[in-house]
Amino acid sequence: MSRTDVSEVKSSSHQTELYVGVPSTCLPIVYSPEYNITFMGLEKLHPFDAGKWGKVIHFLKEEQFITDETIVPAREASEEDLLVVHTRRYLSRLKWSLVVATITEIPPLIFLPNFLVQRKVLRPLRTQTGGTIMAGKLAMDRGWAINVGGGFHHCSSDKGGGFCAYADITLTIKFLFERVEGVSRATIIDLDAHQGNGHERDFLDDRRVYIMDAYNRYIYPGDGYAKRAIRRKVELDWGTEDIEYLQKVELHSEGALNEIRPDIVVYNAGTDILDGDPLGGLAISPQGVVKRDEIVFKAARSRGIPILMVTSGGYQKKTARVIADSILNLHRQGLIGEEVLDGAGPSTVPVMMSKSVSSGAAIGAM
Repeated sequence: MSRTDVSEVKSSSHQTELYVGVPSTCLPIVYSPEYNITFMGLEKLHPFDAGKWGKVIHFLKEEQFITDETIVPAREASEEDLLVVHTRRYLSRLKWSLVVATITEIPPLIFLPNFLVQRKVLRPLRTQTGGTIMAGKLAMDRGWAINVGGGFHHCSSDKGGGFCAYADITLTIKFLFERVEGVSRATIIDLDAHQGNGHERDFLDDRRVYIMDAYNRYIYPGDGYAKRAIRRKVELDWGTEDIEYLQKVELHSEGALNEIRPDIVVYNAGTDILDGDPLGGLAISPQGVVKRDEIVFKAARSRGIPILMVTSGGYQKKTARVIADSILNLHRQGLIGEEVLDGAGPSTVPVMMSKSVSSGAAIGAM
């Protein structure tokens, strides 16, 4: 499904390197090896697997779904790109290692010179941010796109937190509003286990952006001010399991897209909902995550609405495998691929999946 007819680039105040032409031979899957954070083992001091993005790509290559030639290489967002949303004051504060240590929750960063922090921590996050912005334009052109990284939903224009230093979701939507003809409304479906308070603060008074957020009501950030921006709020209890969760995801995803038809859906597909995640507090199985993503893509694709997926939070070693299995399932269901019809595929989790998912119990129809 092509959206080329509505994605003509508008004039803008600065020339970005992110809205580049992408060969038709590439799938709209954005990634760069620069996403992965590795520096003297410091990344291991945070529960986040700072190499999960590369592992996702590895698994997708193993399954022969992608190759290096079919991936869209992400580009780093420049300072001018970031200033579309972020204040100069905020970007200047990131030049202090203490600030970055607080945002990323890695205290030893305090003792490192900022040039190293910029190179080893912030550059990967800027590249993921650039990848999300690129994927937004690709979604409009191709009908769907996946940034294997991104989803920094705790960062707003002037404040970071929760391992989120740049507001990639806000930036992507603002880029589309300002630069792409025919894009005037967006829906954010945020299914990370945590409330997406960053984009909620940014779009608090912007009626062009409809936010659905399903999250554990008892965990970080508990931002009551930001909750005022949520148009469809789904607050979950500790230990919520597959059946209840998937019923709510389907009900509210369909309801959100029936209430207002957006020009694009930005889907924050955090995997910290997985059972055993040390920060999420929910109890969703790997099959449940796969089914969840299928439900959201089906809701958008069946209506012909372009969808951009970012991978967001997830704090277990099995997270990368589950993300890869979900992407493979979307392809097998006919929801993503080189040629995708507006009609969605069957609503079942296929048998052909990795052992890590297929060994579990099957999920019945919701």
